[in-house]
Amino acid sequence: MREIEQIREGIGLNFRQQLKLTVKLSIPAIVAQLSSIIMQYIDASMVGRLGADDSAAIGLVSTSLWLFWGVCSAFTTGYSVQVAHRIGAKDNEGARTVLRQGIVASSLFGALMAVIGVLIAVPLPHWLGGGETICRQASLYFVVFVAALPILTLNYLAAGMMQSAGNMKVPSILNIMMCVLDCIFNFIFIFPTREITLGNFELHVPGFGLGVLGAALGTVLAEVVTACLMIYFLCYRQRELDIVRHRGSYRITHPILKKAIHISVPMTVEHAVICGAQIAITMIVAPLGVIAIAANSFAVTAESLCYMPGYGISSAATTLTGQSHGAKRPELVRRFGFISVGLGMAAMSVMGVLMYMFAHEVMAIMSPVADIQNLGAKILKIEAWAEPMFAASIVAYGVFVGVGQTVIPAIMNFGSIWIVRVPLAWWLSTTMGLKGVWIAMAIELTFRGIIFLIRLFSKKWSAQS
Repeated sequence: MREIEQIREGIGLNFRQQLKLTVKLSIPAIVAQLSSIIMQYIDASMVGRLGADDSAAIGLVSTSLWLFWGVCSAFTTGYSVQVAHRIGAKDNEGARTVLRQGIVASSLFGALMAVIGVLIAVPLPHWLGGGETICRQASLYFVVFVAALPILTLNYLAAGMMQSAGNMKVPSILNIMMCVLDCIFNFIFIFPTREITLGNFELHVPGFGLGVLGAALGTVLAEVVTACLMIYFLCYRQRELDIVRHRGSYRITHPILKKAIHISVPMTVEHAVICGAQIAITMIVAPLGVIAIAANSFAVTAESLCYMPGYGISSAATTLTGQSHGAKRPELVRRFGFISVGLGMAAMSVMGVLMYMFAHEVMAIMSPVADIQNLGAKILKIEAWAEPMFAASIVAYGVFVGVGQTVIPAIMNFGSIWIVRVPLAWWLSTTMGLKGVWIAMAIELTFRGIIFLIRLFSKKWSAQS
């Protein structure tokens, strides 16, 4: 991409070129986010056809899975940010060195997290307050995903490394492919063998009829296939990061490990604490009943469509600010920060309006149960009001990560969710039920966006980079 090479070469970029480059990098990242979210919609919709209990089983452990996925993803960021800095400084051999060490470290970390996850899989649903009717299914769903964490962690690493090099297209295409595979595998694993009528034709469709377990197996299989292709493109086809033709040592060295820890540990701890808060919210919701658990889970999945553009633009912002920082262009770092956050807020405002207008229709996709649809639509309309400020926190966070500033943003994130959301959710749930929980969420997300904007406009983050 010619414009991103201008960053490395020190060539000036006007506002129009900066905006164009931000959009060009954001669109593939948004498509990748969209494919991931569609995959969640597919899982939720297929499992929703099995009934409220199966839907609640998945919803009960979903936040715990986010904890494991997010911690693994945050760990790999410590290496991908270093790659962005080295490529920005035109040090491709240094970038390859970071990649080799990142592969070893990420594999070991993913294996450690898998062992921890498998050990807690059986008691976890009981800890979360789940009833006996859903705990066994919840444990099965959880254990399949955590057992695959070593491969999934390498998938996060490969996607992050290619994005750091400015390659948003390949990860996006592979994520779309993963979405298609997820549809196919889930269709086979979830439902039993059956006959389907298409016009005048009768089709014999094979299936395993595994229900909740099948949903986990189908999705994990799609992710494993995608991870293998992602690693191939990263290590063989990505010019700046080709470690097949450019051989070197995979031994972990202290300077790179120290920098990775400096970047990723605050993010990892932050994500763990935030997911801990989300698990606490799940424990607040669990006593409200199966309908509330299912509606909450489906609404969280549905709402992800709103913040999909924010995370896509955040990925682009991390690449742009990271390479600008590596090229020692601080003014360009700041301009890309402001452009990215403004673009994210505009995009998520539009998505919030659409979600408010079509909340019931979206929930109807998730579940055929009328009570779940009605409750889910009500809480989605509450959340829609917070989307602009949620966008500010998402994209600004990506901006700060790009320059390696993760400690203060991490404190802002988990401070906001624990000090504002959790106590408020508990208090409001006692009188308003699930609606109170989501009102607390909307208030907290608005507060979080405000403090991230204050940090962005203070310029302290770029002065410290």
